[in-house]
Amino acid sequence: MVDYTEGSGKQYHTNIGPGDVGEYVILPGDPKRCEKIAAHFDDAKLIADSREYVTYTGTLDGVKVSVTSTGIGGPSASIAIDELTKAGANTFIRVGTCGGMQEDVEGGDVVIATGAVRMEGTSREFAPIEYPAVPDFNVTTALSNAAKKLGFKHHVGVVQCKDSFFGQHEPEIMPVSYELENKWQAWLRMGCLASEMESAALFIAGSFLRVRVGSCFLVVANQERAKKGLPNKQVHDTEGAIEVAVEAIRELIKQDKK
Repeated sequence: MVDYTEGSGKQYHTNIGPGDVGEYVILPGDPKRCEKIAAHFDDAKLIADSREYVTYTGTLDGVKVSVTSTGIGGPSASIAIDELTKAGANTFIRVGTCGGMQEDVEGGDVVIATGAVRMEGTSREFAPIEYPAVPDFNVTTALSNAAKKLGFKHHVGVVQCKDSFFGQHEPEIMPVSYELENKWQAWLRMGCLASEMESAALFIAGSFLRVRVGSCFLVVANQERAKKGLPNKQVHDTEGAIEVAVEAIRELIKQDKK
């Protein structure tokens, strides 16, 4: 591969290099969330700010940890995990937002993914569609334990990943509405908890890279509840999901030390 950094020693997109990040990394989508997440670390410092990728590094319980934003969607998320892995990271937790799908998944809840529907394009350039997009078991267990410990209402199960935000929310206006609407009904009938945009790519890329990946999300709202005239509160503060991810990393640090 061509060295587009021209020998700088830094990764081309994220502008990070060896020693810049810890083994444990939280991955939000929004760069503006990085400083908020880094506030949970000790001695956090801004390491890099390049394109959609903002990176802070600090410590948790004396262990080096980082947060790097990925932007929206699978392509940029897969670049982030690839470059972070090359810089020495090996454990990743995506923290983001999602839309609830089942009636009991309400705004403000936390969803922890046990698998992701690969209705996006990035993961198809890593593995055939038959290969499942699943997170690391230990990371997922740590997230579930953290949510229980912190007392958050949460759900654990499969999520749906897509590339088009408005294809989910306004499928009827799309030329392929027949496919989007029919598949959405299939995901609902199969019990999908929520819809988001990054986990499938991260799980598949993580499997290929042999690193640990997990995901947890804040439920912003639930369009299915809205369709049925049920109360549908909106919550935009991701602090709860962030706390779950931070607590999960603390648990993983303890386990890994053993």
